[in-house]
Amino acid sequence: MEASVGDKLLVHGRVVGIHDRVAEIIEVLGVNGEPPYRVRYEDDGHECLFSPGPDSVVRHLAAGPRQR
Repeated sequence: MEASVGDKLLVHGRVVGIHDRVAEIIEVLGVNGEPPYRVRYEDDGHECLFSPGPDSVVRHLAAGPRQR
């Protein structure tokens, strides 16, 4: 998985009744855009370190310069 600052991370709920969550990647701590990432969740503003699993998808920025 590769991401840049500003990309969105969609984390699918893994249990019935748990909704999907979207987080903005605010810092890339791995080499060449690899995890772990520091993220801020859109629904509650919580920030944490995150290493995405198979239930996560990166939505890249649509336009503009990419930061690393």
